[in-house]
Amino acid sequence: MEKQVDILIVGAGISGLGIAAHLSKSCPHRSFEIIERRESFGGTWDFFKYPGIRSDSDMSTFGFNFKPWRKASVLADGASIKGYLGEVVEEYNLKSKIHFQHRVLSANYDSASQKWTVVVENAAKKKEAWVANFVLGCTGYYNYDQGFQPDFPNQSEFKGQFIHPQHWPENLDYQGKKVVIIGSGATAITLVPALAKGGAGHVTMLQRSPTYIASIPSVDMIYDKMRKVLPEDVAYKLTRARNIGVQRAVYAVAQKQPELLRKFLLTSIKMQLKGKVDMKHFTPKYNPWDQRLCVVPDGDLFKILREGRASVETDQIEKFTAAGVQLKSGKHLDADIVVSATGLNIQILGGIKATIDGKALNTSEHMLYQGIMVSDVPNMAMIIGYINASWTLKVDIASEYICRLLNFMDSKGFTEVIPKGDASQLEQDTVMGSLSSGYIARAADVMPKQGKSGPWRVTNNYLADRKSLKNASFEDGVLKFGKGVSASAPKPRLVS
Repeated sequence: MEKQVDILIVGAGISGLGIAAHLSKSCPHRSFEIIERRESFGGTWDFFKYPGIRSDSDMSTFGFNFKPWRKASVLADGASIKGYLGEVVEEYNLKSKIHFQHRVLSANYDSASQKWTVVVENAAKKKEAWVANFVLGCTGYYNYDQGFQPDFPNQSEFKGQFIHPQHWPENLDYQGKKVVIIGSGATAITLVPALAKGGAGHVTMLQRSPTYIASIPSVDMIYDKMRKVLPEDVAYKLTRARNIGVQRAVYAVAQKQPELLRKFLLTSIKMQLKGKVDMKHFTPKYNPWDQRLCVVPDGDLFKILREGRASVETDQIEKFTAAGVQLKSGKHLDADIVVSATGLNIQILGGIKATIDGKALNTSEHMLYQGIMVSDVPNMAMIIGYINASWTLKVDIASEYICRLLNFMDSKGFTEVIPKGDASQLEQDTVMGSLSSGYIARAADVMPKQGKSGPWRVTNNYLADRKSLKNASFEDGVLKFGKGVSASAPKPRLVS
């Protein structure tokens, strides 16, 4: 089966729904279809089911620029975010555009016809060929099938339940049980208070090294008051601008005066622990933002630790035992349930096998033009969110740029665009920047590389990106455009 489409969006998560809404508004003459491998939209916010799942960015910047977040909550739970995305789907009539349970297997660009042939496995497990003029990769950057799982010594000896948060069992019974959570990132610090409040007997967070954690209010009182006296969209825009400024200021301080931010964060944690927990568990050896900064609402993690309903151990695993985890310090952690919150496996374009004229595309050997288009790859764009700010901020400005590019091409009669790479610009760092987090390090052979300057440099600076993308010229000598091919050009066929 073969289907002809104009723009094919791969993924119906935040990125895919966001760009679909922008296309609906700004490119109404262009048609699009969305392919989604799962049974529902929402991506991360439909997939993860572990207790307490929530955003780790404030919702005024995590919401889209075209749709206010209409609640005063600063951080939102997964169900609320899924509901918000559902409103976007309804308001922009996207449901009919989404093809659920359609998994992309491969994609080949044919230079002669200037089209992509995307091989898809449909809900009936049959292969289809979707022939598209333009492909937009909106799959995020982690592997949905398998999270990162270290090989722990003697793990098979453990008699309790062993769980990865990416595959949380439905109706897991943890009432009154001893739970050990391995990890110290956003998932772990969310799970600890959620499980403790949900009735676990005791929760222990086991970490190899501490993470910087900031406590923020769960409710934005200023936004709440503004919404009562100002139009909703005005209050949202003002709050959004304020929080973007705060995010940038914190990150700038981390880069220029890391000791100042370190002192502030550690002092705040010490005040909340009130001498009940040893500060060694919250004093990282690295500087703030060398790894991602984690946030907790109203200091819920620290409250649970103060009350003794949970504890934290900074140690290394020697081996698993039948009854729990033996640490290298000699201490044994008894456990009925072990949760391995050890992170993600990175992949690009949902693991699609991409080729250009039959030649394999290795994304780790390419750069990103304007942080959006892969060097030397025609008629394709992809969205990778920020490492130091809300993912959605990048979705909005990348979508606006893509819409502007498509409109420019239409006005000139162009049917192909290729950002021509410059090998002298290629660096070894990936576009994820210099963060030392494990999942970043594991992405080196997958993620596109950083460029030295100009349109190849990914800044992870929203304010700078917003300005540069809004004013970027398409006639810059880097983008190469082509016009339509003749009617006799070979038609792409299903690739096996």
